[in-house]
Amino acid sequence: MENRERSRLLGEMERLIQAYLDLESPSGPWRIPLSVPSFGIEEIMEVLDSLLAKRVTMGEKVRRFEASFAGYVGTRHGVMVNSGSSANLVALSALAHPGLPRGLRSGDEVITTAVPWSTTVFPILQVGAIPVFVDIEPKTYNMDVKQIESAITSRTKAIMVVHLLGNPVDMAAVMELARRYDLFVIEDCCEAHGAEIGGRKVGSFGEIATFSFFFSHHISTIEGGIVLTDNDELADLARSMRAHGWVREMAKRREILEGFPYIDERYLFATAGYNLRPMELQGAFGLHQLTRLEGFIRARIETAQFWTRQLSGYSEYFVLPEEGEGTRHVWFCYPITIRPDAPFSRRELVQYLTGKGIETRPIMAGNMVEQPVMKDYPYRTAGDLRHAQYAMRHSILLPNHHEIGEDERSYAAEAFREFLEPLGAKGGK
Repeated sequence: MENRERSRLLGEMERLIQAYLDLESPSGPWRIPLSVPSFGIEEIMEVLDSLLAKRVTMGEKVRRFEASFAGYVGTRHGVMVNSGSSANLVALSALAHPGLPRGLRSGDEVITTAVPWSTTVFPILQVGAIPVFVDIEPKTYNMDVKQIESAITSRTKAIMVVHLLGNPVDMAAVMELARRYDLFVIEDCCEAHGAEIGGRKVGSFGEIATFSFFFSHHISTIEGGIVLTDNDELADLARSMRAHGWVREMAKRREILEGFPYIDERYLFATAGYNLRPMELQGAFGLHQLTRLEGFIRARIETAQFWTRQLSGYSEYFVLPEEGEGTRHVWFCYPITIRPDAPFSRRELVQYLTGKGIETRPIMAGNMVEQPVMKDYPYRTAGDLRHAQYAMRHSILLPNHHEIGEDERSYAAEAFREFLEPLGAKGGK
């Protein structure tokens, strides 16, 4: 009888919540925002199931999501954490573990892109390593892989690739360098869910990879991230490090316990760790978000194709993005760069688009070397980083989320025409 009443009440709650969701949402400040919520009734009911069962800390739903997402990307292990930034921290910390043969050590160098997100770089510093910044390619915004080899020294231990904005880096070239110089490869895929190279998903190439499930990303667990790897030892370290350094989830738990029979196994700590666990509610979100991902990607690709068609008519003013042959770019946002001889500045374009209700952003952290935080930490640059410097001053991100439809595209096209045609441009299609 109780179960029947619970089912009836749950059904009534679902009906009322769906009716609420069907009401027109209050309009925000943006006609075309940079991102929109990606969840619906399924995620809400899954979260309610966990809340009503009073199972809210990391549990079975997190484990199911870890396995599902690792399977989607094509890796053996997935370790969910509370954010993509935490995923980077755990990944670098695992590689820097004192017991790991040839692991990262204090003073070792990690080559990465000059245009990352901040928490691509900070974990490198936090494990005592030194970031080495390589310039970007001006049309992909990714690190210029042709410059990596010249950045390698006897202190280089790893390459940290960032598939920026969902555009895959040339991993064949990166992996060849890694093999030749015996380097770790870390893939920061936080903006690249489902991106592919030759049908193989990013996040499955290097020793370890990270993804973010922040609110604005391809799929969302509100906050959240994951570490992926095929390496059993790195996965074991990641599971321990995300939860205080204890042994509870480690595959070699029994082996460690045998050496310390006098310590309660619930409170046996095998490594230095953090408290970066996700909530069960985040795993609940992820289970349903993953089923939506391919549809979201198709919508993003379609909108990116619109932007390219529309803005190609203004090529005298803009550098438009490119994707590599044989890759699937998944378009976190749509980046454009204003040419040096354009008769307007980035500030003027941004102010105009803002007035039209079209939200924009800079290109991530811009040239990280120019951020004031870097004056307090050791780093090295390879070359003059001129493309990163230019992008920091002249590039913007345009909205490219899954809910941009024909109305939004028509509105955006008209807005660009109004701004640019008085300057003599003919416009796109």
